[in-house]
Amino acid sequence: MMRYLRRANARRESPVSTVAEGSGLAVSARLADRDFDVEFDMADGEVLAVLGPNGAGKSTLLEVVAGLVRPDAGRVRLATRVLTDTAKDIAVPPHRRGVALLAQEAMLFPHLTVAQNVAFGPRSGGLSARAARAVALEWLTAVDAVELAARKPGELSGGQAQRVALARALAVDPQLLLLDEPMAALDVAVAPAMRALLRRVLCAPGDGARRGAMLVTHDIIDALTLADRLLVIESGRVVESGPVATVLARPRSAFAARIAGVNLIVGTAGAGSAEREGVVLAEDVAVYGRAEDAWPPDGRAAAVFSPTAVSVHRAAPEGSARNTFGVQIAELTDRGGIIRVQATNRPDGSAGLVADVTPAAAAELDLAPGRSVYFAVKAAEVQVYPC
Repeated sequence: MMRYLRRANARRESPVSTVAEGSGLAVSARLADRDFDVEFDMADGEVLAVLGPNGAGKSTLLEVVAGLVRPDAGRVRLATRVLTDTAKDIAVPPHRRGVALLAQEAMLFPHLTVAQNVAFGPRSGGLSARAARAVALEWLTAVDAVELAARKPGELSGGQAQRVALARALAVDPQLLLLDEPMAALDVAVAPAMRALLRRVLCAPGDGARRGAMLVTHDIIDALTLADRLLVIESGRVVESGPVATVLARPRSAFAARIAGVNLIVGTAGAGSAEREGVVLAEDVAVYGRAEDAWPPDGRAAAVFSPTAVSVHRAAPEGSARNTFGVQIAELTDRGGIIRVQATNRPDGSAGLVADVTPAAAAELDLAPGRSVYFAVKAAEVQVYPC
């Protein structure tokens, strides 16, 4: 059935400008009124997780790719098709882009049954009512919702509605699936099932090839379980991108460090006193750590270490710790049997360092907000790298 739908799609589309060769997605877009200026590529069949703080421009990015917002300047290419090119006045309408958008809310047609909702796209694309219904039932089966076919949206739970919305998005056989925080409106108990469903349908559509998807999310679990690469956006700019494991192990932005759960200090590279040692010189500190790569002095560099590697002291420590930071406690939080000690923001305005200690240690040290303490971490526990 999928091959018939692809043929129907091909028949109804008028020619658009193409490039000689290409695969995946290439985006370059600027919107002055939103202070948005983003450029990136995405490989064919790749699942790209887009993360960033609220207001960073993540939804704007999806709207540009989907054709809902036209940039002041830019170009969007999907495989060999140019979907947007402001220089050539190309703007393919949303319904002809081969792109499907799944939002936080299911937004199903309330007057149609579940089966009719899912069949709507294929029917609008030129399939007969019978063929469109067959496509709808195929995708309802794929998302474990075939038993809901005769129900109206008002009779569905949040999780059921989102599964139906996913089937509706996939029923038009999109070349690229855009997911705007699809688990955000779901109950905590329902989200894992939806995540597992997305993993199944993204990795194995009907012909066995991977379907490309762009996933906007605030949940690092979504990125870990679904994505091949991360794209981090802050203030309308791409601040870092790369394989999921690489970005989380070697973050270069405060947001990426926060979701990775590590301390990050960015500064200038200084020469270490031993082999495989590097120093990151920040505004107020020098941080010593182990350098796994070539260590060019004077370039931009980062130091990363886990909160669990940090020891907390009431007085300046003596002994083997190479790195000591005098801090003031901003707050204490319970993290499931571990006390997270959050320091006030650093002089440059970046997030304060954090340390994880046991409740017994917190009590013995008499830790409290406003108290001045020392954080210490051994150089062997710090990873330094050019950034």
